Amino acid sequence: MHRLRTITPVQLLDRHVVVTGAAGGIGSALARRFHAEGARVVLTDVDGAESVSSELPGSRSIAADMTRESDIVAMIDAAEEAFGPVDLYFANAGVGVGSDPMDDEATWNLSFDVNVHAHRRAARRLLPGWLARGDGYFCSTASAAGLLAQIGSAPYSVTKHAAVAFAEWLSITYGARGLKVSCLCPQGVNTNMIGQSNELGAGVSVVRAVGVILEPEQVADVVIEAIGDERFLILPHPEVANYVALKGTEHERWLAGMRKLQQRIVGH
Repeated sequence: MHRLRTITPVQLLDRHVVVTGAAGGIGSALARRFHAEGARVVLTDVDGAESVSSELPGSRSIAADMTRESDIVAMIDAAEEAFGPVDLYFANAGVGVGSDPMDDEATWNLSFDVNVHAHRRAARRLLPGWLARGDGYFCSTASAAGLLAQIGSAPYSVTKHAAVAFAEWLSITYGARGLKVSCLCPQGVNTNMIGQSNELGAGVSVVRAVGVILEPEQVADVVIEAIGDERFLILPHPEVANYVALKGTEHERWLAGMRKLQQRIVGH
């Protein structure tokens, strides 16, 4: 049985990498970093990522709506026509919308479509080829909220938990067959989602209050190192591991602390 070759910065040379949500934020930083390491990069976003791709000679920009499986499949088909089989797929596109269970169905459906189902649909298209070759790498961007919780947005918190769970399932189910899986779970990153308070509402204030806001380029640096180690959980904010440990060993204490944090930041 073939095993996936470890992907390190050197081995990214000539590897085919697809990054979704690549028009800005973490996605564009990842695309630039992968390109700098010699990868053949396809950047995709709902309207494409031409402004970023134009800075990266030899890369391709492909428009794709992550809420549509037909768009995802067509985008991967076009990427493989351009550069051959995908070696590393980074499901980075995400949305932060909504507040609580009373949000309308459109809000919940959008959250699940982009934050979860887009990962599942891409994997459905890519897995047969990867398993046949015994070689493939699936990376996804979830959030520290997917390991803990997001004060202020039930749809974001629930779907990011689901994104982590799906990545874990892929690793458990196919890890012995050559598939490598990594899941990026940052806390605060200086992207439009943080900058636009209407996206996560009160959750933005919480994110700003609990830790350092990293730049996307700093996150990309951590990702490159983690992929080189084939590490499943990528934590640009190391303190998140301590919070997860507390949640696992003293769940009641963790819940009480989260309630206090909500009261302090949100006021109710």
